[in-house]
Amino acid sequence: MIYKITDSATDETTDMTTSHLTKPAKDAGQVIDYAHSARLPKNRALMAGYRSKLLVALIAGVTFSLPAVAKMYKWVDDNGITHYGETIPPEYANKDHEELNKAGRVIKTDEVLTPEKRRAKEEAAAKKREEDKAALDRQRRDKTLINTYNSVKEIDLARRRSLQQIDARISAIDSSIKMANDNLAGLQKEAENYTTKNKKVPSSLNEDIQESQTRLEKLQKDREKPQAEKTALEARFDADKARYIELTGKK
Repeated sequence: MIYKITDSATDETTDMTTSHLTKPAKDAGQVIDYAHSARLPKNRALMAGYRSKLLVALIAGVTFSLPAVAKMYKWVDDNGITHYGETIPPEYANKDHEELNKAGRVIKTDEVLTPEKRRAKEEAAAKKREEDKAALDRQRRDKTLINTYNSVKEIDLARRRSLQQIDARISAIDSSIKMANDNLAGLQKEAENYTTKNKKVPSSLNEDIQESQTRLEKLQKDREKPQAEKTALEARFDADKARYIELTGKK
């Protein structure tokens, strides 16, 4: 079917072929044709509006009249035979399959994961997140390092200051350990005098010796914490210094 719209002012005729259109588009065309039979306004601006509406209706009709492209799938049955079809049998719907385009190329792969594959995938994803976090942390440390120090000497100075604080704590504990050792040695010597004279060591003396030994053990344990902090601090400053030189080229 062909509809014609004539502009009376210009005697121009526009032909629209609608033989392949869907009913909605045809109906739209009939409405326009009816409007024409009732004498369209002579104003060219209004005429252009009518023609634009007709064109939109025709395009919509063509779009909705196009046939849908059927999907094509590829799957393998329990016997290892490969099959192709527009639908997947229910018994293979939950198994691995692929979607193909019209050229027969794979455009999508639907993989049904086994528990082992799912666990491996989750572990790989967790590892990737850890690696990404480590990379981000490294970038932040590099930025902080560059913004904090202007030279290698400043790093060495900060190292000495930090170590001095820890060394002071260790020194205080060492003094307490020495006093505890001296006190324990005195108590033990007193107990020996009793033993040498074949006398029984007083229970109060034994209690003092036990308390002194407990205090000494606690002090020695307390010393382990600042010593570990010192070791870690030295390692961190060594790493920061090496990284700073690597980033800036300064020595």
